[in-house]
Formats: sequence, structure tokens, C-alpha cells
Amino acid sequence: MIELSSGALRARVLPYGAVLQSLEVEGVNVVLGLDEPADYLTRSRYFGAVVGRYANRIAAGRFTLDGTTYQLPVNNGANSLHGGTKGFDKQDWTVAATSPDSVTLSLTSPDGDQGYPGRLTATVTYTLDGDALHLAYTAVTDAPTVVNLTNHTYFNLAGGGDIRGHVLQMDAHRYLPVDAGKIPTGELAPVRDTPFDFTTPVAIGERYGAAYDHCFVLDGRIRVVEPGSGLAMEVTTTEPGVQFYAGGMLDPAATPYGPFSGFCLETQHFPDSPNQPHFPTTVLRPGERVESSTTYRFTR
Repeated sequence: MIELSSGALRARVLPYGAVLQSLEVEGVNVVLGLDEPADYLTRSRYFGAVVGRYANRIAAGRFTLDGTTYQLPVNNGANSLHGGTKGFDKQDWTVAATSPDSVTLSLTSPDGDQGYPGRLTATVTYTLDGDALHLAYTAVTDAPTVVNLTNHTYFNLAGGGDIRGHVLQMDAHRYLPVDAGKIPTGELAPVRDTPFDFTTPVAIGERYGAAYDHCFVLDGRIRVVEPGSGLAMEVTTTEPGVQFYAGGMLDPAATPYGPFSGFCLETQHFPDSPNQPHFPTTVLRPGERVESSTTYRFTR
């Protein structure tokens, strides 16, 4: 376990899954974590983990790249989710560098890992800077592949209880409608006059029964406020989208948490991009380097 501090914030990071186990703001832990590292083997629903090689869903666990079709493990209905049955969240990352307020972890995924081509080396750096948590990702490959990295932290700015009263505002004027398997239809639909319109502040539970698990096309920042304490979290990212999940499927029998105990804002490229050529590309080729970053800033 690696402990980080910036004075305003304190965090704990685990090498297993590159997990953000805890994040304390003014002494209150605002993320869902598990008390024992061993629990992440059996009781986690991607809590705090870095997921990959491809975050989110790929339809039928299959894509074609440069004329070759690749089959991935199917672990979410008929589709592949978060890299497959043993994605990056279920692997031991190497601690590459540490300081009092920062840690860099690295992982090498061999050619053929979970069906993906190319030997991919990924890094993630967690940095605490005053009132902000900054995540920076990199990836390189020795053969053409696809990659989409994100962090799957569940947030609860009250430190516990139901998150449906949290107020969300997203600078996102379009979202990705999905089919019954939660695969994007390919449309980038306007949010106006739909339950997906968070361009002005709306409580998470006010509409749609809080059954959100959708990708939004980002035009700017995200802001969440917990009305009881006034704590706010502002999210900025270099990524084109964010998967907003309200935590409605959390299972108290399998994890310590019940439905709506936390929400996710998974900054990323779009789901199923390898099969949807009009989406921003997630193809990575030798000699190229993926670089992305996301910042979570806490204020009152």
C-alpha cells in the first residue's frame, strides 16, 4: 500500500489493479474502497481500479484491425467489458516511482493477453496537488492494438449513504444511446429534453430512476455537489467522453455496498470504438504513445 498526502488530501493506492483504495478530503473518505487488499480479489466491482486494456464494452468481444479479427473474452452478457475476465484491474502493477504526494505504477500486457494484439506497456501516475487529485496515463505498443484506459472509482462526497441527492452538472450536450446490451447504437444524440440533460445542475436521482450507465460526449468540465456538506468535485479531462454510472447495480450480498452507494465518472474514449469507425479512434501503433489525464478538484 502506498500512502500519499498533499495536506488537503490523503490517499491510499494499491499495486493490485492500481487501485485508489481511499481518498480523504478534510478527513472524510469520499471513495468506495475495501478494508482488506485481499477483498479486491473477490468482493470488488472495479472499486478504484484502473481498467483496461479496453475500458467499457466491445460488442460480442470482437473487433477487426488491419484485416485481422480478434476475439476477446465475453464477460458481460454477449460482450467484453473492461478488458475481459482478467483485465488490468485484476493484475499486479509495478511501483515505478514514489514521492510523498505521487506514485507511478506500470504494467506490461503481453501480446495475446485477453485476446488483444501487441505487447502493451501502460503507466498511471496518481498525484495529489493541494485540493486536487491528478491521474496521468501513458501506453505504448510493439504492434497495432486498441487501448482505452480509465479509473473506475466510485465517489460519495458525503462519505456514506445514498448518492441520489448529489447534484450533477456536465458540460455535455450529446450522449451515446445504447441497445439492450449497453452497446452504443452509433448515434451521438442531443441531451436536450431528455433525462440525460445535465447541462444545468440536476440531482442524480431526480430523473430516470438514477439508472444511468451511459457515455457522454464532453465539451468541458463536470461538477458534482453534495448539498448537505457543500463539498464539490470538479472534473476536467483530456478524454472525449465520460461514462456516468450511478451505481444502481451494486450488490450488497457480493460487496459491502448497496445500490447508489457511489457514482462513477469514468473519463475515457467511447465504448465499442473499434467497431464504430466514426467514433474517435482508440488504435495505437508502434512508435505512437497514448497520453491522457484527468483531474478531480475538491472545493466548497
